[in-house]
Amino acid sequence: MDRPRVVPARRHGRDRLYVRLPDGRNVAWYDREAARVNLLDAEHEDEVLAALAPYLTGPVAVGPPPVPTPADLARLSLHPDDDLAPNRPGEALLVDLDRAPGPARRLRPDPRRAELDAQRTVGDALDAMGGAGGHALHSLPLPGGHRVHHLLIGPGGLYALHVRSAHRQRVTVAEPQVRIGRRPPEPVLHRVRADADRAAHALTVEVRPVLVLAGARRVTVAAAPRGVRILTDADVPELARGGGVLKPADVEALYAAARDRRTWAGL
Repeated sequence: MDRPRVVPARRHGRDRLYVRLPDGRNVAWYDREAARVNLLDAEHEDEVLAALAPYLTGPVAVGPPPVPTPADLARLSLHPDDDLAPNRPGEALLVDLDRAPGPARRLRPDPRRAELDAQRTVGDALDAMGGAGGHALHSLPLPGGHRVHHLLIGPGGLYALHVRSAHRQRVTVAEPQVRIGRRPPEPVLHRVRADADRAAHALTVEVRPVLVLAGARRVTVAAAPRGVRILTDADVPELARGGGVLKPADVEALYAAARDRRTWAGL
């Protein structure tokens, strides 16, 4: 007789181990962070624990899945067309490149692809931080065609991240201008603050602005910009080290609101 097999997966920013019967039906999952085995079918408890035995570390709780919270129910009731959680990092750029890929041969690389790579790099770093009790959303649409590149919601608060590609280039930040390599300086910090302000208005909570200079070789800040945190992509995990600002229930409630497209439509 075939035994259940263990299948790793990631749901809602958390790593899980699903226990699947030979017929393909899931009968349980193990949440490492919560140290809990959630049984969907109590009749298979012994088989489930035997299958998970190599993966269990220390004591674990065993029982049916917990009762959904209000945030869980809101998430489950959200229409797929209004759910922004599936948005990929750089979603808007992916759509733009698909609609207008440009000529097959170019004298210079398409700058959209460099920006896409930068947003993907930062998005991957944020998604990897899900175990710290937070959530990341990507490419949130704002009226007027702008996008919040990334929104991080966690115990340390909310951060709106604006990403610029600076691959192996030197960057100079001089309020409100940002100069990347030999490109002309741009008033990027105005945009970074505006995105965070619009997110704060939509969610009625403080959202801190962050500029991420992906792949920068060196960053020189002439004067500390007002209220904006300057990071490289390697520094992004630092955002998960704060805590004590939001309770877990608040994090989930804000995540449920932020992933709803209708939250951003009235800005």
